[in-house]
Amino acid sequence: MTFDVAWVTLVITIVSAVALIALERISPYTEGQRIFRAGFVNDFVWYSLLQSYVLGVVIFALIEWIDDSLPIHRIHTIRALPVWGQVILFLVVHDLYIYWFHRWQHNNPFLWRIHEAHHSTTDVDWLSGSRSHALEILINQTIEFLPIMLLASPEVAAIKGCIDAVWGMYIHSNINVRSGRLQLIINGPEMHRWHHATDDDAHNRNFSTKFAVWDWMFGTAHLPPDRKPTGFGIGDGFPVNYVKQQAYAFRAFDRDRSGT
Repeated sequence: MTFDVAWVTLVITIVSAVALIALERISPYTEGQRIFRAGFVNDFVWYSLLQSYVLGVVIFALIEWIDDSLPIHRIHTIRALPVWGQVILFLVVHDLYIYWFHRWQHNNPFLWRIHEAHHSTTDVDWLSGSRSHALEILINQTIEFLPIMLLASPEVAAIKGCIDAVWGMYIHSNINVRSGRLQLIINGPEMHRWHHATDDDAHNRNFSTKFAVWDWMFGTAHLPPDRKPTGFGIGDGFPVNYVKQQAYAFRAFDRDRSGT
């Protein structure tokens, strides 16, 4: 069953990517933004395919080692819930963690170093979310999938990973989405693009991933009703290829840009 779920979720992820690309052509938020924009090959090949595969192997090997060393997997409290209940539980709990960790990354100079790559793209689209430093992914996905693998039913990891992938593409997509009051609860492109904006009033805002309610609840929501962001990115000087982007996080602090 786990094998079948894995293949189904893979197909859903690919179909969702194609659908989002089509919607970006049909109803773009930023007119004229190209599919094969600057950094496309870097983000698709190096981040989406190669890095995701390698880190997936490393993270699940680490989790298996922990699983073999601890008796946690014998706890069946969460596994006794229906699969949909387990998925919802881990979606909410992990999303709250990500909100606070994400917020910390923007306010800690060391953690910002492994997060700034994610903000370096100047064209925010369905692929932008894939550009995340390997250390950031290693930390977050280990914390995310460790309790799932140890405490939940086998298929929950595949379902949760699929939702993560599709939602990550969606909130970064260049689609002119108008979700109205739903944006008070569910996060979408209209809020998340402001998180990537260079505008001063958008600085350190909209940290939520799936549930925008965290931003509204903790006072970091930003959604101007009558204007668009003036630009995206973190300025000049950030490397353009994968290897240099990974290494750039370890530069001396006296070479750092001001602010996060």
